[in-house]
Amino acid sequence: MIKKDADFGNKLRLVRERKKMTLKDVASKAGVSESLISQIERNKVSPSIDTLVTIANVLNIDLEYLFKDIKSEHKVTIVKPEERNRLLLNGVDYQQLSFIPGSDINPSVEAFYIDIPPGKEKGDLEFGHPGQELGTIIEGSGLFIYGTEEYTITKGDTISFQSDSPHIIRNTGKETLKALWIITPGKIFIK
Repeated sequence: MIKKDADFGNKLRLVRERKKMTLKDVASKAGVSESLISQIERNKVSPSIDTLVTIANVLNIDLEYLFKDIKSEHKVTIVKPEERNRLLLNGVDYQQLSFIPGSDINPSVEAFYIDIPPGKEKGDLEFGHPGQELGTIIEGSGLFIYGTEEYTITKGDTISFQSDSPHIIRNTGKETLKALWIITPGKIFIK
């Protein structure tokens, strides 16, 4: 999110006045109208980047000075265990840990815990989906099927793959298979 309190116009006016330049002087050297310079200084119009850079060059203003008030607000998301989104899908328990926003529709990266009870499975053997996945088996054991290939997975194993091929994780053990899973783009929980 961008903080929108930059005051280009006021900064330009202050520098212009300190340099004892008129609106006409700046407009002539920048190749724009006096009216445009006046409107920019009064924050009535937002200039294009090219125009702003040209005016800054005419006034010999460092661009860092002009843009220093614009700050990107980096948000940190902390999700407490009791606040996690949960989804029970075909007997598999998904707990969303967090996500990194992408578009307005889907997060670009999504992380969650998966609990797969004995005899249950996560995924689809008919369809894949765009993206990539990475997972670590925390407890239990099972079978990872990717297309026509099968892999035995146990506690501590890490799996990473392109998710465009059909794939499933099947719990073939006697205890719940628990995994930490990361997927991009996100698709399990849609915000």
